Amino acid sequence: FGRFWRKEERIMGEEVDLVLETSLPFFGEHDHIPTYIYGIYLHGTKKKIGYCDLRCGMSEEIYYAGNIGYRINDGYRGHHYAQKACRLLFTVAKQKQMRELLITCSPENIASRLTLEHLGGELIETVQVPHRHWLYARGEIWKNIYRFQLL
Repeated sequence: FGRFWRKEERIMGEEVDLVLETSLPFFGEHDHIPTYIYGIYLHGTKKKIGYCDLRCGMSEEIYYAGNIGYRINDGYRGHHYAQKACRLLFTVAKQKQMRELLITCSPENIASRLTLEHLGGELIETVQVPHRHWLYARGEIWKNIYRFQLL
């Protein structure tokens, strides 16, 4: 009979908002890296246009996957929504006492590379993903690793 509805945790931006969907005490095989998964919504609406996550910790797995992952749904790409969502996640990361983030992308993913460059990321290196990593298993062989200083 009645359903319990939790109050929506919405981080407001100018063009996009983030809504916390899931909070996990782990990422992948690591139980010490809290992970927060957000839906990306057009500002002030219930129109979900993608998702992103923040992984608060560092490990070899995170080095290749990054502290932030994002995806914008087809039809909403080309509006810099991923960049705007990442800026909101930078604020969350600072609140969680993070001083530095890594975000990665495949070298051939031009849109993602431009997003990370426009966010002010410093390209540390382009590396081959280890064969044992889940990214390699899904065909992502090379990664550009970008560093972001949170001041």
